[in-house]
Amino acid sequence: MAVVLLYLLLGLSAGILSGLIGIGGGVIIVPSLIFWFGLSQHQAQGTTLALLVPPIGIFAAWTYYQQGYVDLKIAGLICLGFLFGGLLGAKLATSIPNVFLEKIFGISLLLIGLKMIFGQTNRGG
Repeated sequence: MAVVLLYLLLGLSAGILSGLIGIGGGVIIVPSLIFWFGLSQHQAQGTTLALLVPPIGIFAAWTYYQQGYVDLKIAGLICLGFLFGGLLGAKLATSIPNVFLEKIFGISLLLIGLKMIFGQTNRGG
């Protein structure tokens, strides 16, 4: 029962951060499932991708939409690409060793973090 509550707490935390700053699965849930719950990289990624099946972000997206912060055309095009890209990425990820997948994941997070900290943006907010 305690682990059920921990999973719910993880979901709540990731949901709050997702609604607040647009992150969730890849940045919060995957590392948490690995370090706190003992899943392999493959298991954590597969489990997190399973979260995308139901429309879990619908309320958060609706809130942004109501404020005029959602471009449905862009979202639709990205969804279409994500549908097929996710399939290709999953086929690739399940064919490589866990330790190599961990390194790819870690390097990706590091590079994204460095870009966010030191990168310059040309867009206003």
